Amino acid sequence: MSMRSQVYEWDAARTNVSGTEMTTTQFGSALSIFVGGFGNNITKPAETTATQFCVIEDIAVTPSAFTMNAGDIAGGSSYRGLPTGPTTQDSTGIAGPRAYVQIRINTTDYFLDPDNVGNDGVPGTASPYPRSVNFQPCFNLYPDVYVLPGQTWDVRVTAYQSNNYTAGDLSAGDLQCFVKYTLYDGPDALIANKLLEMGISVNPGNVDWYKRTLIQSQGM
Repeated sequence: MSMRSQVYEWDAARTNVSGTEMTTTQFGSALSIFVGGFGNNITKPAETTATQFCVIEDIAVTPSAFTMNAGDIAGGSSYRGLPTGPTTQDSTGIAGPRAYVQIRINTTDYFLDPDNVGNDGVPGTASPYPRSVNFQPCFNLYPDVYVLPGQTWDVRVTAYQSNNYTAGDLSAGDLQCFVKYTLYDGPDALIANKLLEMGISVNPGNVDWYKRTLIQSQGM
C-alpha cells in the first residue's frame, strides 16, 4: 500500500540494541525516542525519501500530577498510579516524571515560545500516554505536522523529576512516549503535496477524494 498508518511506542526502561539502560542521569536532557541511545530505538533517524510525505497526527508522553504537600506523601508511595520520591524528603509534590514531548523537523523544533525560542514541548499532563481514567488529553495536535519529502524528523522527550525513581533506574511504564503518523509513498505522496499546495488538509480521506476527482475527470 502507498498509505500506511503507523504507531511507535518508546519506553525508557527497555534496552536498545547495545543493551544500554536509561538512568536518572539522563533527566533534564532531550532524548530522541528513535536514535537517542536509551530505551527501545531504531537503527537510523526517521526521514522521508524524495517520494514520501509524512503526516504526524498524535504525540503523547507519560503524565505527571501535583500531589499534596511533599511532607504528606510517604516515601516510595504512588499517586494516581505515578511514583513519588523514594523517601519523604525526596518527595517534591509532583508524581511522575514531569516529562515533555517535542517534534523536531531537520534542526528546527516545532513547538516554540511566543518569542520563537524553542521549548521542551507538550507536557504529558496535556497529552498523556497511556490515557486512563486518571489522565485524559486536553491537547490535540491540530493542525497535523507535515514532514515534506527529503526531510529528517524526530520526536524528543525531556523529563525532570528524577527524585521519583529509586536506584537511579526506571521501571517499565515509568517514562513512555507515543507517536502516531501516516506515511504516504509514491503517487500518494504526489497527491499529498498537491493537497498541501491547494490548502487542503492531508489525510487518507482527502487523498482518496483527489483520486476519485482525477478518475471522474478522465472519464468525462
